Amino acid sequence: MDVAQYHFELPQELIAQTPMADRASSRLMVIDRKRQTWTHTQFPHLLDYLEPGDVLVLNDSRVRPARLIGVKEGTGAKIELLLLKPFGGDRWEALVKPAKRVKEGTVVSFGEGRLRAVAEAPTEVAGGRVFRLQYEADDVEKLFQELGQMPLPPYIHEQLDDPERYQTVFSKVIGSAAAPTAGLHFTPELLERIERKGVKLAFVTLHVGLGTFRPVMVDKVEEHQMHEEYYELGGETAAIINEAKRKGHRVIAVGTTSVRTLETVASRHGGEVLADSGWTDIFIYPGYTFKVVDGLITNFHLPQSTLLMLVSAFASRALIMKAYEEAVNQRYRFFSFGDAMLII
Repeated sequence: MDVAQYHFELPQELIAQTPMADRASSRLMVIDRKRQTWTHTQFPHLLDYLEPGDVLVLNDSRVRPARLIGVKEGTGAKIELLLLKPFGGDRWEALVKPAKRVKEGTVVSFGEGRLRAVAEAPTEVAGGRVFRLQYEADDVEKLFQELGQMPLPPYIHEQLDDPERYQTVFSKVIGSAAAPTAGLHFTPELLERIERKGVKLAFVTLHVGLGTFRPVMVDKVEEHQMHEEYYELGGETAAIINEAKRKGHRVIAVGTTSVRTLETVASRHGGEVLADSGWTDIFIYPGYTFKVVDGLITNFHLPQSTLLMLVSAFASRALIMKAYEEAVNQRYRFFSFGDAMLII
């Protein structure tokens, strides 16, 4: 399958640079897979498409301020690190810019030496390195909070006035290098209204890493290798989902990260949803048979991205590409701070 089949023309001005004043005020395109139709509405009207007994599965991962700007010891050259995932023993995988200035043994200093990163081996990813962190603080996460910046995607060129706008209101478990952006549309008030309707909320954790924004560099979809990301699905969430399934209710994933978590667990347990945790590199593209997910809330994704391929697997490539063409014509806002799509 050619990656080029997932290309579409997107005017630059449709890439949302800032979040909406009200999280829930974005637009919502509702896609009906059976009828092959779509409807335009506003995100709060999501309630009209939910039924008592449905389950919304949300990713409660919280973004780590993992963009660190430091200097190369010895030369003072500016070096930027984006921490992706820990390996244990204060060793981390990171993207580094400019990578050519960082060789094995290079030391990068942050906060006047409060945090130092010693470069070790390169990774398979372009610009990737393993670093060993050195610090005297009791809690490195507190250092990240003090010294780090929010790692906004490269297509967002404006700084956030409030970094919390790149966190979901239900974020809890710190560990992501990017936000699970479908969840950004929800407010506490909207979540309360959803629960009052009889819809159950269930939470999973998937720490968003390089796999979410790594470009597809091959010509054939099947040749792309996803980056591993850590996930957790607890017993309470498994029980909620299994009860809903037994009673014939729908499981609606909020975001592609929730989809990947649910489908990873089901794939590893013969189609069952059980409490589980680990690392996943699941790559979902057309031809995949979904085992758990009955509906999906998601943003509008980059051309030729793995996220667009996942959505196409759920609703068919032809329908999604037509819907994206309609979204461009109707001037929807795209990507992380953009509008949303509900596929049922």
